[in-house]
Amino acid sequence: MFFRSTGLGKTELTVKASSIARQGDWLVLHLETLEPVKWKLRVAMSLPDLWSIIKALLRWSNVKLMFSTKWKTAPEHPGDF
Repeated sequence: MFFRSTGLGKTELTVKASSIARQGDWLVLHLETLEPVKWKLRVAMSLPDLWSIIKALLRWSNVKLMFSTKWKTAPEHPGDF
């Protein structure tokens, strides 16, 4: 996956998710950047955050992507996102 931050200008980070764990009332997603730097990032998500993500994933266009055959090939770069 790719990350971009307004604080880093046009720098694009290549990231992989390494784990997810519950910590009290939070889910903590652990991420590792691979390029251009090696960082460990953590994202703490509360229940309202999770519901927002679930609702976004359940939009018809996203459901179609999840069940498509496009997963068999490497995706094209998303461009300027």
